[in-house]
Parts: sequence; structure tokens; C-alpha cells
Amino acid sequence: MGKPALIAINHDDYHAEHVGRTADGRQFFLTSAFEPPSGPDEGNEFVALYLFDADGTFSEARIDEFGPRATMDNARRTALYEQRLRELGEVTFTRIEVAPFEHEAFGTVFGLIARPGDEEDDPWWVELHPGNCMAFSEPWDSGEYDT
Repeated sequence: MGKPALIAINHDDYHAEHVGRTADGRQFFLTSAFEPPSGPDEGNEFVALYLFDADGTFSEARIDEFGPRATMDNARRTALYEQRLRELGEVTFTRIEVAPFEHEAFGTVFGLIARPGDEEDDPWWVELHPGNCMAFSEPWDSGEYDT
């Protein structure tokens, strides 16, 4: 089928706990993102707020960096996560339909990144990066994801 124009993300109590719409109709996705440790690299932790127009077009990313999980200030990260949610004002937690996108910050690629399957006939995937903790596949309007 190919790369999707939009993917649906259903609100849930897990990775999609903070997805929905703002009072002015924009769509949002607030998440904790991470780069896992690898060799001498200790990894990195982030709070990422993604904003989309009402039609699902990516418009803005607000990303905060906290350093390696082993040494980060968890209370500071939690407080900033809650602050980002408050900054949105009145929100409705609900299903969103947004376009895949990529955004670079802190030397890391963030986003809902579309990629073809490994083999020629394999389906496309859309993965939440960094961390790849959510992966979406056809049908793109299901709202369901793999972890």
C-alpha cells in the first residue's frame, strides 16, 4: 500500500495517555522519549510535545532534554512534563489523526517516522522515535499500535 498520509492514534492509558485536541482544535501528543544506552553512550531522556494543525499536519515540537536515565532529575522531568500539559490549556483527550513527521533536536531525530518494510513486499511502518516504543501499521485508521 505505501507510506500513509495520516495515522490514527487512539487515546489510551499507556503510551497514548496524553493525545487529543486543544480548545482551538489543534491536535497534540505529549510523551516521554528516550535514547537507550549503547556502548559508551549513556543514553538520554526527553519530554516531547508534538503539535499538529486541525488537519493533522505537524506544526511544532517542544522538546526538553534531561540526560542519562541513571543520573537525571526525575522530579524535574515529571514537573516539566506536567507543565507542558498545562501549557496546552483546556484539552480533550481523544483519538488523533496526524501525518508522519521528523524533527531534529539535541542531535537526535524525533517524530512519527514512516519507513518501508525490510523486504520489497513488506508493509510500511510508522515508528515513534527516539525509543521506538510505538509502531503503527496498516490499517492506518485503526488507531492501534505495537510496543
